[in-house]
Amino acid sequence: MASVEDRRRITIRLTILQYLITVVFSVLAVSFWVLQVVQHAKFEEMAENNHQRTLALRAPRGLVLDRDGKVLVENRQSYSISIVREHTKDLNRTIRLLAAVLGIDEAGVRTIVDRHRREPSYRPITIVQDATLAQVSAVRARRLDFELPDVVVEQVPTRRYPETIGAHLFGYVGEVNDAQVAGGEGGLKSGDIVGQSGIEKVYNAMLMGQDGAKRVVVNSVGREIRTLEEEQPTEGKRLQLTVDIDVQKAIEDGFDSLGFNGAAVVLDPNNGDVLGFTSRPAYDPNAFAAGIDRVTWASLTSDEDRPLNDRAIQGRYSPGSTFKMAVATAALQEGVITPDFKVHCVGSATFYGRPFKCWKKGGHGTMDLRHAIEQSCNVYFYTIGNMTGIDKIHKWATLLGLGEKSGIDLPNEVQGLVPSPEWKQQYRKEKWYAGETVSVSIGQGSVSVTPVSMAVYAATLANGGTRVTPHLLKAVDDGSGWKPVPPPAPRSREPIDPVKLQAIRDGLWMVVNQAGTGHNALIKGPDGKPIHDVSGKTGTAQVISNQGKERAGKTDKDLRDNGWFVFFAPRDNPQIAGVVFLEHGVHGSNAALVAHHVLDTFFAKKDGRPLPPRPELKANLVP
Repeated sequence: MASVEDRRRITIRLTILQYLITVVFSVLAVSFWVLQVVQHAKFEEMAENNHQRTLALRAPRGLVLDRDGKVLVENRQSYSISIVREHTKDLNRTIRLLAAVLGIDEAGVRTIVDRHRREPSYRPITIVQDATLAQVSAVRARRLDFELPDVVVEQVPTRRYPETIGAHLFGYVGEVNDAQVAGGEGGLKSGDIVGQSGIEKVYNAMLMGQDGAKRVVVNSVGREIRTLEEEQPTEGKRLQLTVDIDVQKAIEDGFDSLGFNGAAVVLDPNNGDVLGFTSRPAYDPNAFAAGIDRVTWASLTSDEDRPLNDRAIQGRYSPGSTFKMAVATAALQEGVITPDFKVHCVGSATFYGRPFKCWKKGGHGTMDLRHAIEQSCNVYFYTIGNMTGIDKIHKWATLLGLGEKSGIDLPNEVQGLVPSPEWKQQYRKEKWYAGETVSVSIGQGSVSVTPVSMAVYAATLANGGTRVTPHLLKAVDDGSGWKPVPPPAPRSREPIDPVKLQAIRDGLWMVVNQAGTGHNALIKGPDGKPIHDVSGKTGTAQVISNQGKERAGKTDKDLRDNGWFVFFAPRDNPQIAGVVFLEHGVHGSNAALVAHHVLDTFFAKKDGRPLPPRPELKANLVP
């Protein structure tokens, strides 16, 4: 009886176990059916999307240093936010959501995406180049919630500039444009950051470096699972410039103190090293490095002062009295006059039936060349210019660097003009009149020059006739140490007779150190006595004729004269030469104020003296 009962219990238990096993396997079977049949498409897509991706690692651009090894341009780390269309199911949804998350205009995001539609879908489209931490956090939060699996945040090197100092010299970087990609410049591809202006553009191939790459496995939401291999980027070559940052700051401080627009170029007259280079107004290159916004770009391009225009190499202006040394050189070298040749000035002189006035109403009396340069006597230079002739003036002005491109290693330099009969016939279809030579002799008429060519002019007079080529690159470091870059060959060599040249130098020294208008450039030592024999010439050039001013009447346009000062020092063994140009600066003596601070800074370093403090300059604004 007991055995029958035991068998019955065992049978019941086995039956229950059998049913349980059947249920379990049924559940498993249904689950497998759901996974393999019902959700087949979903898991197949996830499996397919669990694949490799190659990520670009942007190379930092090379550092830029001054001649003493001080860093001028460097890099900082920033974040970029990009869309990877390869993982996008609904691009329109991504654009809408990303614009909302970033707090930017949706239309702007669409414009960026549309511009890159033809590129491979695996290549990220950068929407924000320099994202804020708030933007980065917002995107990363959405990625964790799987809302933006097709958006990536990357840490990238971004250029850092010293604000507006040397803006036109350094230039700026930006995303490569379609024309540059189509032109095949150095294997550029869409999305690359390249130099667009200044040395950043000229030496872009050196500065760019070599991008690296990281090959990773990512899952269906774009998250990296593991790294397969990684090739580190190679930083661009380091460049050492000829620029002296202390001289550069001195120029900038001088312009800041006076408040004028204009340009300044300072050279080593012996080899063409550019020690300082400024164009005003300037802009902040950092705005471009981070991806310039449309509002900022519009403000720069619509500004009447044209801050993007590099006045030092692209501005053409009448040189005024600074041209007189070119006339003197022509007259001396061609044997028309000697340094002792005298002219009597009564305040005006008549040539070809027309009176030509001197700036000094009562006249200067009888003057030789040295004193004519010192006093900037117009009548003296009318006379010797008329005696010399336009052809010889054109010849020697060109040899001194005027009316020619300087060859500086910056983009888009323009050429000035020293007129000649051939030029007038070719471009105006008119003959040259002798009276025009008289006007040219004091830097008026059709003469127009760039500030950089005026710096070369000063350097050529300083070194005795060698027209040096201004240049900015001093040395390059490709990772194996600094290698000097030889200076470019001079554009021409035409030795000037030392005795004749000394007469011009003496006159320029007298402009600064005696009764001339360049005394603002004078440097004094601790004992109050002049030092370093600064030599130079002021020039004041009209931007409109007196008759034109009368016709213009009351106007919002600035019609004040431009001011020039060309200089070199010391007189008999020059180590520095250059030009300061003040747009609507009223007088050349105001430009000499800036030159004084530059020269004082330069020689303070040479002498071991403390650098002069930032100046507080006061311009003479009385016409």
